[in-house]
Amino acid sequence: MATFVLIHGGGGSAWDFHLLEAELTGRGHDVVAVNLPIDDEKAGFPEHVEAVVNAIGDRGDLVVLGHSYGGFTAPLVAEKLSPRLLVMLTPMVPKPGESPGDWWGNTGFKSDESLSEEEQFYNGVPADIVAEAGSHARNQVSAEWGQPWPLGKWPDVPTKVLIAREDRFFAPEFQRRVVQDRLGFAPDEIDGSHSVPLSHPKELADRLESYLTSDPAA
Repeated sequence: MATFVLIHGGGGSAWDFHLLEAELTGRGHDVVAVNLPIDDEKAGFPEHVEAVVNAIGDRGDLVVLGHSYGGFTAPLVAEKLSPRLLVMLTPMVPKPGESPGDWWGNTGFKSDESLSEEEQFYNGVPADIVAEAGSHARNQVSAEWGQPWPLGKWPDVPTKVLIAREDRFFAPEFQRRVVQDRLGFAPDEIDGSHSVPLSHPKELADRLESYLTSDPAA
């Protein structure tokens, strides 16, 4: 059984993965869902990585998953710990020297201003979960926003990118282009919204398990 290390997106928390965590632990896997220090103005990339590494402790057989903005931290953890697999979920895919603040303009991202925040992030998520989500959101003020991403190249770790077909925040066509441009391959796709761990936790767990039984480099 694997240890799934789950790294949340911007303004998020470990709660974002509670449905996925239940699916994975119910199948016998270990799960480490980390609260990054996003509410600390002095915390940059090193502190984010340190929080994840400390949470993992001495666990092995790691699968590191970075969701959305967590796509900036997950490869840094992968570079440090050489996990079995790196999974980028509806991600921001960084390039060397690029800050998170610059990513949006560099990729040509354009938001659909006709949609509410709930419509962009939580379409397909059960209403009771959407109602609870706001109480778990956090104000992201950490320092990495303006810091250059420190890796000189993508980590030498098998990598999967998984995008959501109903994502209204990072539209599928936008993600396909960015992933192809930056990583040189097409992403995998799954049904669900930007918040796949909340909208389709079982299907996501199924997909993650399928990655463990197939060639992760395929």
